[in-house]
Amino acid sequence: MDSAPGPTASKLYPPLARLLRPLVRLCISAGMTFPALSQLLRELYVNVAEHDFALPGKDQTDSRVSLLTGIHRKEVSRLRGAGAPVNAVPATVSRTGAVIARWLASPRFCDETGRPLPLPRTAEGASPSFEELVSSVTRDVRPRAVLDEWLDRRIVTIDADDHIVLAEAAFIPHHGDDDKLYYFGRNLHDHLAAAAANVTGPSPAFLERAVHYDGLSAELAERLEARSRELALEMLQRINREAHAASETDHGGEHRWNCGIYVFRERVSGPDDEAVQR
Repeated sequence: MDSAPGPTASKLYPPLARLLRPLVRLCISAGMTFPALSQLLRELYVNVAEHDFALPGKDQTDSRVSLLTGIHRKEVSRLRGAGAPVNAVPATVSRTGAVIARWLASPRFCDETGRPLPLPRTAEGASPSFEELVSSVTRDVRPRAVLDEWLDRRIVTIDADDHIVLAEAAFIPHHGDDDKLYYFGRNLHDHLAAAAANVTGPSPAFLERAVHYDGLSAELAERLEARSRELALEMLQRINREAHAASETDHGGEHRWNCGIYVFRERVSGPDDEAVQR
């Protein structure tokens, strides 16, 4: 077993600077100033030290939190006790994700190739319907209300046969949507949590890999992005179908699982000649 120590603070500076740069760019574009971000980080430092670094069988003291974080003990005392950061899923995000996942995974609502079926609004004989789909996930909201919301957000369209069709927009929340901000936080959290666990743990526990090539033409970079997007969506839809089928007979518990993929390209000023897989 690999028993090498975790990274030191000095070694974290270069990767953290690269990691935080796009987040700082986002903060500035959204109008979040440095003092506001600094206050958020201060609260998080105290919260993480209080909840994640407590010694077994001992109360976590202000002095120890101050020692761990470098924040003055009086400030620690003021900030403690707020509880862990809220991780609630917005109701609309939870409902939308669950209904779309079932539409993409259940054999009842897909064709033989796994593509989501166009659905009539209400049942036509034994055929599946949009009303049945929504009702199979939640009875708290009327299917008509869900349909109106989804049409407005262009998650679905109505075809010439008056059937409801799942649109590509179902996979891409609109700019400014609460959905987009929720998944921004959740997916980046899980990616960073996996990467941090692999860096600090005794051995890699999570799959966290990337294929990257530098020094490419714009045309090739665009072609590789399109192809990787195509393959990624195929994989995600397949694992969604398998997860849906398995969860139907699972006894349930307190665990969660997330499988995500990212694709990125940009123009750089100093491309390298090396093409590697890490």
